[in-house]
Amino acid sequence: MTAWASNLRPQVTTSCLVLGAVGVSLGLSVRMLMSQNSTKKPIIIPSPRATHLPQLPKEETSSLPYPPDALPGARDVETPYGIIKVFEWGPEDGEKVLLLHGISTPCLSLGILGEALVEKGYRVMLFDFFGRGYSDTPTDIPFDIRLYSTQIFLALASSKLPWTGDNGFHMIGYSLGGGIAVSFARYYSHMIRSLVLVASAGLIRSEHVSRRSRILYSEGLLPERLLRWLIRRRITPQPATTTSEAKLASEVVAATSNSEQSTQKHHKNSDASGGDSFDNAVLSPHRPNSTVSSVMAWQVQHQQGFLTAFMSSIRHAPIYEQRDDWLKLGQLLAARRKTSSPGADEGAGAEPLPGLLGGKVLLILGSTDPVIVKEELIHDATSVLGEDGFKAVVMDGGHEIVMTKGKEVAGLAAGFWLSS
Repeated sequence: MTAWASNLRPQVTTSCLVLGAVGVSLGLSVRMLMSQNSTKKPIIIPSPRATHLPQLPKEETSSLPYPPDALPGARDVETPYGIIKVFEWGPEDGEKVLLLHGISTPCLSLGILGEALVEKGYRVMLFDFFGRGYSDTPTDIPFDIRLYSTQIFLALASSKLPWTGDNGFHMIGYSLGGGIAVSFARYYSHMIRSLVLVASAGLIRSEHVSRRSRILYSEGLLPERLLRWLIRRRITPQPATTTSEAKLASEVVAATSNSEQSTQKHHKNSDASGGDSFDNAVLSPHRPNSTVSSVMAWQVQHQQGFLTAFMSSIRHAPIYEQRDDWLKLGQLLAARRKTSSPGADEGAGAEPLPGLLGGKVLLILGSTDPVIVKEELIHDATSVLGEDGFKAVVMDGGHEIVMTKGKEVAGLAAGFWLSS
């Protein structure tokens, strides 16, 4: 559980006062929801692959904002946790790159980046996290680093090519995927040839979590069925509107905070407050209708496990205040720099450690990103990774830079790999 969630219980009295304004209406809602006939929760919720696609003719399937063959090398991987949608393509002899997407949009959001890397000669793999896109949703396990690590290994094992082993693959994590990548690297550093973090979660300060979000994503404070009902109302498209990814981003980090005035400037008319730059970002150059908002609207409507995955990820995934994992990564990076530096331990027979080549990670940040504030992340990364543990590049744009500037991100990553 995240730090802010674990500290919620002592504040129950204050939080309940905030909810008092709901009054009789809330009480009736609780009674109505709790009086419904309870049904046994399924262990695995099937994805739209099983619930939505069979109802559509072929021409409608191909015109979806996110069709199942949107990217090359598609495959459905059966696992004990449900089916995973995986895409893998590129030259088989190229260096391998694993891409991890964000909390809400499926892996299609990294399609432009993936295609750009393949053009540069890399072998690329993407997959939908459980409960997103075309991957099923396990309901009997929290969406924490244990589940996400397991899913990474299941996706890698499904390839006909060897991905694991020393220096097996580069890893690029975006937003939530960045937080997952750092926590994964803590335990499996030898496999990760290099680490690139784009607008990465993991060190988001808990002060940015609004009181409303603390209540909505709590556990045990309100009935779970009521919380699900309230959250579903917040993210379900209304008539003549689309679902805003920025609206969901505001669930992860509050747009209004006690940040400095310069940071508040970023929040005005920006992604977290419903600006067009994020929601209108195109996820596929071949499909102009595949915007963030259109894919989100389709997913919220047809991915029955999305709400479960989203809520559990906010509660348990490595998003907020993950200093221990980042500190451990900093130590691993320092050890690589020590053994790879010229003249290190001469005569002692020390060999460079596998993984995290060069002893640095690359941070790519958006100059106006209101979700991952560049000044805060650079400051906090310095305290846990050390000044020599990372290279930071700031690009013009907000939280959508991995989509709107995928080719540029690919160029930065490739240049970083060549210099490591």
